[in-house]
Amino acid sequence: MRTLISSAFVSLDGVMEAPGGEAGYRNAGWTFKDVEFVPEAFEIKGREQEDAAAILMGRASYEAFSPVWPDMPEFARYKDMPKYVVSSGLTEDALVSNWAETTILRDLDEVAALKETDGGPIIVHGSAALNHGLADAGLVDRYHLLVFPLLLGAGKRLFPATDKDTQKLKLVEHAVYSNGLQMNVLDVVR
Repeated sequence: MRTLISSAFVSLDGVMEAPGGEAGYRNAGWTFKDVEFVPEAFEIKGREQEDAAAILMGRASYEAFSPVWPDMPEFARYKDMPKYVVSSGLTEDALVSNWAETTILRDLDEVAALKETDGGPIIVHGSAALNHGLADAGLVDRYHLLVFPLLLGAGKRLFPATDKDTQKLKLVEHAVYSNGLQMNVLDVVR
């Protein structure tokens, strides 16, 4: 079974919306403008590219990343990696041609089936709504969180607000950086 890893930039109050400056959110770009850049805090992002075997995204994140990431040197290892987009409405003709193989999955049952295939870890970037569904369906195995020392208030959150039983997590790696950023790697306890 493949490991599904949710990787996110989150504020201390759990907001993950528009960390890179995506339009439409009042605090857009909060990871760059509100916290001093410390390169070592982002080392985990390089490791993710080395370790992952596939990327999983929701439609909105695919539409935000696909015009930009294929040409960014920071994401070079992701360029040729298989990608999966979970969407009920996205069509094949909407996929970009310069970002390697991309497969559209129509629902979480198809994500569960993907996890049962051979191969390395699957990493999820962005994708707030998808993260909620994955968490509620018990499909997330690990979280890679870079927690920023900010309270953003309103905004899309990483974790769903579903009324459910407690989900235990095990901290397997952590670090705190001079700018107050925290890196937490947490395994989902089953």
